[in-house]
Amino acid sequence: MKYVTILIDGAADFEIEKLGNKTPLEYAHKPNINKLSEKSLLGIVKTIPHGMTPGSDVANLSVLGYLPEKYHTGRSPLEAASIGIKQNDTDITFRTNFVTVSKEPDYDEKIMIDHSAGNITTHESAILMDSIKEAFDDNIYSFYPGISYRNLLLMKNGSRDIDITPPHDFLEKKIKDYIPTGDLADKIMSFHRMSHEILKNHPINLRREAEGENPANSLWIWGEGTKPTLGNFYELYDKKAALISAVDLIKGIGILAGMHSEDIEGATGGLDTNFIGKAEGTIKLLSEGYDFVFLHLEAADEASHQGNLNEKIEAIEIIDKIVVKRIFEYLESIDDSYRIIIMPDHYTPISLRTHTSNDVPFMLYDSTKEIKGSIYCERECKKTGCRLNNGKELINLLFN
Repeated sequence: MKYVTILIDGAADFEIEKLGNKTPLEYAHKPNINKLSEKSLLGIVKTIPHGMTPGSDVANLSVLGYLPEKYHTGRSPLEAASIGIKQNDTDITFRTNFVTVSKEPDYDEKIMIDHSAGNITTHESAILMDSIKEAFDDNIYSFYPGISYRNLLLMKNGSRDIDITPPHDFLEKKIKDYIPTGDLADKIMSFHRMSHEILKNHPINLRREAEGENPANSLWIWGEGTKPTLGNFYELYDKKAALISAVDLIKGIGILAGMHSEDIEGATGGLDTNFIGKAEGTIKLLSEGYDFVFLHLEAADEASHQGNLNEKIEAIEIIDKIVVKRIFEYLESIDDSYRIIIMPDHYTPISLRTHTSNDVPFMLYDSTKEIKGSIYCERECKKTGCRLNNGKELINLLFN
C-alpha cells in the first residue's frame, strides 16, 4: 500500500462574512479534493498541544507522529539541520527573518509592516546576508543564508532564557511593545537596530522600493532552540519515507527523522512555487519505491500572513487542480492500494494573520474502502464527531 500526506499549510480558517460565512476551504472550488472527501473519513485532530506555541514546527512534528511535548527543542534547530549547520549541544540557533519596518527615526517606534520583506527572493536575500555576515560574524555569532526571507543565526554556548515574539505575530504594531526580554535581549535588539542601518540604503532595497516592493530593511531574530533528536521514522513506522517542501523547517524535520528530502527546482513556498514539480516529485518518489511521501505546500499560509484572502483561495484551488489531481490519477493507475491524508498543520486565519491552536480538519481516503463523507472543510469535519488527540494518533490511523 502507498501512503501520501498532502499538507496545505495554514489553510484552516474562520468563517468569513464576505464569503457568505464560509471559510476559504469551504468556499474554494476544489472538485478533486471533494471527490475524494465524499468517500473519506473526516475529522479533526489536535496538532498543537496545550500550552505550546502554534507554529509550523510544533504542528508538523505532530503531523509526522512526533509528540512535540517530547521532541520539540525550538524551531530554528530544525531549519539548521536542513541547511547542514553542525550544532553542538551547547549551541543556540535562531530563525533570522528579513523584515520590512516603517521609517520612523527611532527604531523602537517603527511598525512591523511585513514579516517576509515581500517574500524577497533567495538570491537577493543571500546578497543582503553577505552584508550582515561581514558586519556581525565572529567567533560566537554566525549568520547563515536560507530560503527567501528565512535565515539563521548560530550562537556558541548560548542561553535559551529569552522571550522573543515572532514578527508575524505583531504585524502593523510598534516594535517598542514587543522588545525581547531575557539574558540575550540587549544583544538581539542591538542586531536588529544595527541591521537596519546596514540594510536601509543597500542597493537591493533601494531598487525594491523604487519598484514598489517591500524592502528587507531589518533583521528580526526569533525562534531560539537547541539541538534536537528525533527517532528514525522507518524504525518507528516500518515505512520507507520521503518528504517534499520548499521550507527549511520542514526539510529539517525530515532529515532528522531519517527521511529522504527531495529538492524541487523552482520551489519557493509562495504562490509562485513549482506546484507541478512538487506533484511530479511525489509521483517520482512513489514510483521509486517509497511507501510514504509527505508533501508540504506553504502558499496558503503565506497568503494568510499577508492578509490576502484572494491568494489564499487561489492557493487552495491550484493545489486541488494541479497537485491533488495529478497524484490521484497516478495512484489510480498503479497496481496497488493507497491512502491519502489532506489537511493543514494549523489554522492561520486571514482576520488575525497569525497562527492559532484550533484543532485542524483532516480527511483520510482509503482506496480499499468507501466511507460516507462530505465536502472537505472545517464545518463538515467537526460534524462527524471524530476527534484525535494528537498527530501520532492520526499517522497510526493512516498506517494501521
